[in-house]
Amino acid sequence: MIASEKEKLLERIDAALEEVRPHLAVDGGDVEVVDLTDENIVQVKWLGTCQNCSMSVMTMKADIEQALRNGVPEVRGEEAIKGWQA
Repeated sequence: MIASEKEKLLERIDAALEEVRPHLAVDGGDVEVVDLTDENIVQVKWLGTCQNCSMSVMTMKADIEQALRNGVPEVRGEEAIKGWQA
């Protein structure tokens, strides 16, 4: 994938996640895009209270996955990255 194509996809991914972020923020959490793999798998990091929430797996399936499928159909999957540091 060309770098500019990846950047455009990452922008669209971030925009799609904007619909989920207000729901996460209510409980003091958020999600950050870490990377997009060559296989179009979005890697995310949970932030705030989402880091240790037992419902994060459900949120990933019900909210994150759905937002990405609707907004960025090129995405082939999602995964949470634990312990990632910038």
